Amino acid sequence: MTAAGDGPEEPDGLAERKMRFLFALRSRGVTDPRVLMAMERIDRGRFVRGVFADRAYEDMPLPIACGQTISQPSVVGLMTQALAVTPRDKVLEVGTGSGYQAAVLSLLARRVYTVDRHRRLVREAADLFATLDLTNITALTADGSFGLPEQAPFDRILVTAAAEDPPGPLLAQLKIGGIMVLPVGQSDTVQSLIKVTRLDRGFDYEELRPVRFVPLVEGLGQD
Repeated sequence: MTAAGDGPEEPDGLAERKMRFLFALRSRGVTDPRVLMAMERIDRGRFVRGVFADRAYEDMPLPIACGQTISQPSVVGLMTQALAVTPRDKVLEVGTGSGYQAAVLSLLARRVYTVDRHRRLVREAADLFATLDLTNITALTADGSFGLPEQAPFDRILVTAAAEDPPGPLLAQLKIGGIMVLPVGQSDTVQSLIKVTRLDRGFDYEELRPVRFVPLVEGLGQD
């Protein structure tokens, strides 16, 4: 696998912005060396298009197609860090969006399955994964609230849209000892990032921090 961020020598201004980008991640609590390495290698600028492209290295969410967003980089880092991915893990991501989160996960896991209800987002993300030679990602159009039962169980599950409660089908597709990280909340203004660990008997829930994500919607999109 190639280093997804490698390429021609960068202009001084861009290199400085990327350096500030990594410093911002560390200052906001992203300290895991493997996560920082993955986020250094995966160039967020490849996943932000149009009028917002010049803001790709700022620590803020940005609009993408289909009314969705690319998450704030520090939140991507903190969610990835909480997921504690190992090189042996099979990971399910619910909510492909721009593909940025799946790309980061691909450098940490054995295999990543990512699903989104919007066909356009899945198609564009898959094209970008191929361009970046990220060969261990499978991107599919599907209703993520039901997970991906044909590939279950998963060592890790990451959900990038907020549900009122952790969806039952996703909990059922998590291996014993597996971890799921997701935002939960009853509105788009009051949400918490939750870490769920599946135990031999039941689940352990840990609240991590307040967040704000788009809602998890059932069914497939029209685009």
